[in-house]
Amino acid sequence: MKILVTGVKGQLGYDVVKALESRGYQPVGVDREEMDLMNDHMIDNFIMNLKPEAIIHCAAYTAVDQAEEEVEICYQINAEAVKVIAECAKTLDIPMIYISTDYVFDGTKASEYVETDIPNPINVYGASKLKGEQYVQQLLEKFYIVRISWVFGINGNNFIKTMQRLGNEHDELNIIHDQVGSPTYTAHLAPLLVDMIETDQYGIYHATNEGYCSWYEFADEIFKQSQLDVMLHPITTDQYKTKAKRPLNSQMSKQKLSDYRFHRLPTWQEALKNYINQ
Repeated sequence: MKILVTGVKGQLGYDVVKALESRGYQPVGVDREEMDLMNDHMIDNFIMNLKPEAIIHCAAYTAVDQAEEEVEICYQINAEAVKVIAECAKTLDIPMIYISTDYVFDGTKASEYVETDIPNPINVYGASKLKGEQYVQQLLEKFYIVRISWVFGINGNNFIKTMQRLGNEHDELNIIHDQVGSPTYTAHLAPLLVDMIETDQYGIYHATNEGYCSWYEFADEIFKQSQLDVMLHPITTDQYKTKAKRPLNSQMSKQKLSDYRFHRLPTWQEALKNYINQ
């Protein structure tokens, strides 16, 4: 079975290709050289010539602050290109997985977000990903929208690598303590996406590692597991100005995974340990 995987040079795309290969599939991993998401014609040509039997769309514009200035580029990659890919999936009558984000929510809910909650993004990146979700839902019946958050994997830059670098450079750090969510380890997520493509349990899912933490608590655990001695100071979002607003509550319920008999991911602490050991 030939499966197209976009964003193969990124953290998730890289691990999805590995997960597919381990189960005997024939993944075709592409990045902008083969299929530039800024070029609708190139996307259409590539997919219709390849004729895959499924698409796992991992590529995205993820520079959250930069997106506030590069609005058109962000929307082209995260929404308009998604529309073209979904149209190809519809023509070929194949399933598509679209990777979305906790940033489709505004973060004001007092409890966990469930899949049926009404999205209300508070930044350009979140709004562009929501538009992508809407195109997928409008065009396809065979779709999975998988919302993830705080992503980390071997193949790319992430919060853990940044903390380890800063921990080696500084004795003290200020870390935000009022944004709460779940880290998502791509090596744990990738097999779940392959599980999904093997079923017809279509719909929207939340899929992150189990448990919740603030960025401060995440950083603290990173330094403990990395055996770095760093004094951490908790600060609020108001004390750390960024171009894009961030949701304070990114807690997403994963109950739907259990309801549809998909396996839940290990705890974020286990995921961190696995990642650091690798």
